[in-house]
Amino acid sequence: MQTESSKQPEIVKRKHRHKNPKLLGIILLLITMLSTGFLGGWLGAESRSQTISTSNREAQTAIISSESQVISDIAETVGPSVVSVNVTSREVDRSFFGYGEAFDQQSAGTGVIINNEGVIITNRHVVPADATKVSVTLADGTDLENVEVLGRTNDNDSLDIAFLKITDAEGKMLTAATLGDSSKMVVGDKVVAIGNALGQFQNTVTTGIISGYGRSITAAGDSGAETLLNLFQTDAAINQGNSGGPLVNISGEVIGINTAVAGRAENIGFAIPINDVQGLIKSVLETGELRRPYLGVRYVSLTDDIAEEFKLPVKRGAYILPEDRSSQPSILPDSPAAAAGLSAGDVITKVNDTPINEDNSLTSVLGRFQVDDTVQLTYLRDGKEKTTDITLKAVPEE
Repeated sequence: MQTESSKQPEIVKRKHRHKNPKLLGIILLLITMLSTGFLGGWLGAESRSQTISTSNREAQTAIISSESQVISDIAETVGPSVVSVNVTSREVDRSFFGYGEAFDQQSAGTGVIINNEGVIITNRHVVPADATKVSVTLADGTDLENVEVLGRTNDNDSLDIAFLKITDAEGKMLTAATLGDSSKMVVGDKVVAIGNALGQFQNTVTTGIISGYGRSITAAGDSGAETLLNLFQTDAAINQGNSGGPLVNISGEVIGINTAVAGRAENIGFAIPINDVQGLIKSVLETGELRRPYLGVRYVSLTDDIAEEFKLPVKRGAYILPEDRSSQPSILPDSPAAAAGLSAGDVITKVNDTPINEDNSLTSVLGRFQVDDTVQLTYLRDGKEKTTDITLKAVPEE
């Protein structure tokens, strides 16, 4: 006879062995549906992620391709206007005892054709004063021997510019570059430099941005050190031989003339803003001569420190140095400044409506005008603002 306690384990075992098949089917169906939904959602999300990733890659590729096409178009458009400038100079090799032996020195740079008659703008240091022969090589490799030096700025001029003229193009069609407005350039703008890199790689194209503007540097050259003012700074690679070549905006317009590179740094080059030489360009194209307008003052560009040193009421401007600071006169005799009555200690703050500051030196602003132009100067004297009209004259030969 079985007791109730001896039957209990057997009843428990039966409950585990015999489950409700309908309930089990429903549970399995729910699990399957949930798993399928999750898997479908995951696959959908993964598919969308791959689609977005592919779309991003395609967009990036399109941007890169578009930028490459722009640079290629610029090179194709501006390239025919860029020439290699080949110069022969007469040098003298002096011995220990002072005896000299003359020999020919070869050098090379870059230039930009600025009109269809063959006028070329380049750097002064590309064409030294003792150059005996100048020729150019066109973008298609044609060498043209008949090249005249129209003029170059003085060696102590802060504007490193010279002009050449192809007198016989030998039947070649010359293409002039389009000049832009350098005042519209801002830091971060894309630029392209074209030049005869290292004097042997003709029409090398490099890209970069405007890294800064209003820079002043001291450049070392064969004729000694020279101070250059109001320059663009760019990270587009500029090498020896690029001097005189164009710095171009993305519209294919020349907005600067490459002139120097920092020797102990990477990707720091400098270019003269094209607006600063517009006066010279107009003069050369109209008269065939380089006539540099000048004011006739010896000045220093003000900074906070200089303004504090001289206890001046303004911190920016062109301060005409006192006579006792140098043996040279502050106001050159027979100059436009002398005729207008300017004096040592005056601070020139504006030329017409352009303020004189770290972005616009007095020399660079005057370079935008031509000889015989009349400009209005705003200046401070004894703390009082005054204005005067001055007619610019050509820099004396001596």
